[in-house]
Amino acid sequence: MKKVIISDKVPSPIGPYSHGLLAGDTLYLSGQIALDATTNKIIKGSIKDETRMVMENLKSLLEVAGMSMDNVVKTTIFLKDMNNFVHVNEVYASYFTKDFPARATIEASRLPKDANVEISMEAKKF
Repeated sequence: MKKVIISDKVPSPIGPYSHGLLAGDTLYLSGQIALDATTNKIIKGSIKDETRMVMENLKSLLEVAGMSMDNVVKTTIFLKDMNNFVHVNEVYASYFTKDFPARATIEASRLPKDANVEISMEAKKF
């Protein structure tokens, strides 16, 4: 059985997809970019600001599913410019306290709405 995960604290999807799907005890969260939920526009600021917004959006979705960052088992990070890796990594790391999830980081030539960073997650209830 699957349950659609959606939050009004996160911008509406910009395509035919759900914020997330809970399938049994596994949660799959779609990639999030630094969209502000009130304006539906990319926030202006540094790559750290964008990453923080992305992580906050993902955190909100985890909470809707009754989970937290401690439940995250896998992330995928897409960067417009791999030179921003160290800055993204610094913000990303601040959201986890122990047992970091598995991760892939990929440089992409272009992301939705010309974002600089996009992150997707998979989480599991234990």
